[in-house]
Amino acid sequence: MPRILLLLSALIVFYVPFAQTITGSWYGKADVMIGGSNNNYLTELILRQKGNEVEGIFGYYFKDSYQSFFIRGTYNAKSRQIKINKIPVIFYASTTRDGIECPMDFIGILMVSKVKNTVSGAFYSDDRYKYTCPEIRVNFLLDIKEDQDSVLKTSVTGKKLWQPQQEDFVITARQNEKAKIAVADITPGNTANIPQTLPENTEKQLVEKFVQRKNIYTKDIEVESDSIRISFYDNGDIDGDSISVFLNKKPVLANQELSSRSLNIYLALDTVVEINEISMFADNLGRIPPNTALMIVSDGINRFELYLSSSLTQNGAVRLRRKKKN
Repeated sequence: MPRILLLLSALIVFYVPFAQTITGSWYGKADVMIGGSNNNYLTELILRQKGNEVEGIFGYYFKDSYQSFFIRGTYNAKSRQIKINKIPVIFYASTTRDGIECPMDFIGILMVSKVKNTVSGAFYSDDRYKYTCPEIRVNFLLDIKEDQDSVLKTSVTGKKLWQPQQEDFVITARQNEKAKIAVADITPGNTANIPQTLPENTEKQLVEKFVQRKNIYTKDIEVESDSIRISFYDNGDIDGDSISVFLNKKPVLANQELSSRSLNIYLALDTVVEINEISMFADNLGRIPPNTALMIVSDGINRFELYLSSSLTQNGAVRLRRKKKN
């Protein structure tokens, strides 16, 4: 009997590292399946499995653009199939991020081995778009180490495109001191949104409401760079949640609605102070209180995923600390 128990224990220990879970960070290159096309997408799929459901972030680089979305799907442990419906993917022949988006479904199969874990599959459009939006095949590889460089991190394209786009906001701590604030009615131009001056009375009222609420700190983060990208998503049902963002208790973004598409802020941290604080202020509670968001902080090397919750009495907050060089 002891030998049988020992054998069973050994089998369990052997099996655990290769458990068939879809949870993790997956990276790969997606290729358009059409004759003569050399277009491809560098893709990432950050997933968390909950039973037979999955949720997370799907992102991709394409030419001059980075797009990311909060997604939900299903995972069948028996067949090892993952399915995510209605992902917007820029049309392969587009020249910029303003091109047509194809609504596509992703279907993939998880393959687990001692050597590597992969998800092989494809993006498919429905019958209405099958001639316009061809199949896009992809092979995702699991990033098994948090500090391991991924395709997106190490690729020339990825580094080149880690920069603001049309719909993003660029904020610096110095501009923040001058009350330069990105507001909801900014019209995107040919470059990233430039913070505008919020009316003095409006800014004063916003700050007064902010200080009346308690800051609830979710986590302290060490970042590698003085410049970071912060992305916000509505991680629940899209219910009209609207937020303002504060840097070191001063507003830098006002009255922005959350959705499944990322709301990006490119932030130059104040290097004079040891800790920079990012706070999420709830402008409203949407249809389903409280105001919740998935926040992803990227410093060009690492990414940190956090869930923030804000209400009419408290702000969700994070402390950012510059990592000291040895």
